[in-house]
Amino acid sequence: MKTLVIGASENPERYSFLAVNSLRQHGHEVVAIGAHSGNIQNVKIETEKRPFEDIHTVSLYLNPQRQPEYYEYVIGLKPQRVIFNPGTENPEFFGLLDKANIPYEAACTLVLLSTKQF
Repeated sequence: MKTLVIGASENPERYSFLAVNSLRQHGHEVVAIGAHSGNIQNVKIETEKRPFEDIHTVSLYLNPQRQPEYYEYVIGLKPQRVIFNPGTENPEFFGLLDKANIPYEAACTLVLLSTKQF
């Protein structure tokens, strides 16, 4: 399953950094978008909204105020689900995903991985 992490950071104290590492350790293909370019365990952090293909899951690490610029982009990727990690929950985005028939959940990627529910 290919996962797109939005809000990725090279800062090892950030949950997005830990999520990319954990996803890779669990054998998932990962692509990432962040405010600054860089790398996490050979995963290049892109700064542009790239037309990635075959995205199964989008894992969000952006606060709701920064999400509107990603609404159309995420919906256009047609993922199988969107995970709203703690602090990213956004009722407006939930509504848009409902209209696009894209499942979402308010959950923690790290917990889902550690409990084998990812």
